[in-house]
Amino acid sequence: MTSSPELLDLATRVAGMAQGGEQVEVYASRGRATSVKAYEGEVESFTSAESFGIGVRVVRADKRQGFASAGSLDEGIVAEVLADARDNAAFAEPDEWAGVAEPDGVDVTPIELWHPALLELGTEAKVALAIELERVVRAGDPRIAGVRSAAYGDSAGEGAVATSTGIAVYDRATFCHLAVTALARDGDETQVGGGVAVGREPGELDLAEAAADAVERATRLLGARQPPSQRLTVVLEPRLAATLLGIVGGMLRGDVVLKGRSPFADRVGEQIASPLLTYVDDPTDHRSLAADSHDGEGLATRRNALIADGVLQGFLHDTYTGRRSGAGSTGSAVRGSRSTPTPGLQAPALRPGARDLDTIVAGLDGALLVQSMHGLHSGVNAVSGDFSVGADGVMIRDGALAEPVREVTLASTLQRLLLDVVEVGNDLEWLPGGSGAPTLVIADVALSGK
Repeated sequence: MTSSPELLDLATRVAGMAQGGEQVEVYASRGRATSVKAYEGEVESFTSAESFGIGVRVVRADKRQGFASAGSLDEGIVAEVLADARDNAAFAEPDEWAGVAEPDGVDVTPIELWHPALLELGTEAKVALAIELERVVRAGDPRIAGVRSAAYGDSAGEGAVATSTGIAVYDRATFCHLAVTALARDGDETQVGGGVAVGREPGELDLAEAAADAVERATRLLGARQPPSQRLTVVLEPRLAATLLGIVGGMLRGDVVLKGRSPFADRVGEQIASPLLTYVDDPTDHRSLAADSHDGEGLATRRNALIADGVLQGFLHDTYTGRRSGAGSTGSAVRGSRSTPTPGLQAPALRPGARDLDTIVAGLDGALLVQSMHGLHSGVNAVSGDFSVGADGVMIRDGALAEPVREVTLASTLQRLLLDVVEVGNDLEWLPGGSGAPTLVIADVALSGK
């Protein structure tokens, strides 16, 4: 797939078909993705596919909004999508806040997210990466009994947004990853562990690190037992810290706040977390794989501080929630070609601290290094903040990793967890979804065991 201004030309042309008193927004996209899975030294599956999409939103002068989409950029289909959006608007209820985005004067931060080296990688090389990943994991430890999944995947995509109000932008990006799940066995016991490597091009993928991570995570839980119930300090590795903060970030979306479903509504300017926590959403940070120069409505992305030194700074808004709340858009609209925009996290990250994980562990006793959490969707109440999830991990005793534990439940509230953070590590890790987080240490968490 080669870059082409035709995508932007198409979006601009359709947006220019707006009739008197009507606003039109067009989002057009095109992409190619490859996936290779290896099993026992052979190719288990190989897929390569192209995708196309267009979404058209029409807002009439009477504030009725209609939307339609299709998975094709064919001229005839595009014309039908515009007609369908107009028809759908006729049946919508008027909404005084409805309207497409308008240029807001925020300067664009140039980011180079397109790496041609990914497009130059041949099929044989992609297959070889998946097979080699499986081989390295199997050879990583005698207790590795097999590999559940070893895969290479990549994507190259481009998108354009144009509106009748003067927006016309185009972005493109590449992405690739290696992912593996290892199975470790000791007698009748089996444990699993996963590793991942991500980058903009294959040269950025660290196969050895992904394999070693999977082996360590699978083997270190062998022999795990259920510990007694207690209150203790928990240590969340970067990927779990990012997951926890992502839940919190979801409560800071403008649409959630306006619906009265966020426990942090009406708390801007208040201390909601430990002074050690500074949490931002910054799509202009090129280190994030979700970085982008524009949001889903075509506005320039920008750094939005959500929590600064523990104090709530504000919420994430798209054009609609920005108008309705009076805060204005924060350039935080997310969407696909088959959906309308909504405010959301794009590249959230926690400011790192001063010490690495080994140093943090060396200063703890009777704590738990959490390796995985289960039941996050059912165990976290996004309205009240109640938190109760299953977990596995390794106990920390006298400053060293000790016995593994499993089948425990960690309970608190998100509000309490944020306030009880006692340290943030310096090991900032950028994850496949685009979020970044270091190790997080939280005191006084209830652990339910036997």
